Amino acid sequence: MTDIWDPIRLGKAELPNRFVMAPMTRSRANQDGTPTALMAQYYAQRAGVGLIVAEGTQPSEDGQGYLTTPGIYNAAQVAAWKPVISGVHEKGSRFYIQLMHAGRMSHPDNTPHHRQALAPSAIAPGTEMYTPTGKKDIPVPRAMTLEDIRQTVQDFRHAARCAIEAGADGVEIHGANSYLIHQFLAPSANTRTDEYGGSIENRARFALEVAAAVADEIGADRTAIRLSPGLAMWGIDEGPEGPDLYRYLIAELARIGLVYVHVMHVGSEDLLHDIRKLWKNVFILNRPGRARSAIGTDVASGLADMESYGQMILANPDFLTRLKKDAPLNQPDPTTYYGGTEKGYTDYPAL
Repeated sequence: MTDIWDPIRLGKAELPNRFVMAPMTRSRANQDGTPTALMAQYYAQRAGVGLIVAEGTQPSEDGQGYLTTPGIYNAAQVAAWKPVISGVHEKGSRFYIQLMHAGRMSHPDNTPHHRQALAPSAIAPGTEMYTPTGKKDIPVPRAMTLEDIRQTVQDFRHAARCAIEAGADGVEIHGANSYLIHQFLAPSANTRTDEYGGSIENRARFALEVAAAVADEIGADRTAIRLSPGLAMWGIDEGPEGPDLYRYLIAELARIGLVYVHVMHVGSEDLLHDIRKLWKNVFILNRPGRARSAIGTDVASGLADMESYGQMILANPDFLTRLKKDAPLNQPDPTTYYGGTEKGYTDYPAL
């Protein structure tokens, strides 16, 4: 029986265990999208898990949604990521940068160019967002032209190359949680009548083009994707075809040969098992709210190759030590999740 403490090969890398730090937006980058010394400390504190997936990182100015999130598309950002990544490598973990284009989940006040957000269709998500002057309704985005789509695919390609130049072991494409790729998948956000809308194949096209472009640029063995089948939030409704869309998408991603798929599981258990059968490479599973007593059960059963954890690792820089010693876990402070200083970020106590 496989144990979550067992080593595993991920592409060309050997990981010491099957724990993954899930990507978590913390909004502590500089205004220009460069990572900070505090971010380097935060990630290095949590090294020891087999894989750390960085917070959502915009692949372009258009891709930014929230305040003070990091980018990975220019030389200054590449240089600033290097000490973050080397600090993690020194402690034995591998590091993937998550490429996140927010799409319509953005506000012009939050981006460097202050332009209208891009999305599959001109449909607002119907929610609010923090801006420099407080909470505001998210405005209606601009429907992407075919040229916008082509450019955005190239933005992902360029960002992936920048991530590798910064020392990352690979990239995880963010196809979940109601951001741009998820918006293309959901008919509630995508009412296009061209080759990117309508049928399952058309709605999956953008995700597959991004995956193919990134894999072509840095290698499929360093390219991954995160998905959240069945997640309904911020106006996203995948509709009755949702499960079949994911079965199609997973099968097509398998043809590209991505190194892993990372599923945030909130939906159908039957679909989850179907995805596992269709996916032959490394499968990472995140179950929000997983009990401590259930840690390792999906790896042991063979349903997953690795398990990812968010809040538990956020609040416990020595997460693995606490598990080994059966020690109590710190509880996270949600009031410090986004933005701020070291409070609720690098000051959680170790044993």
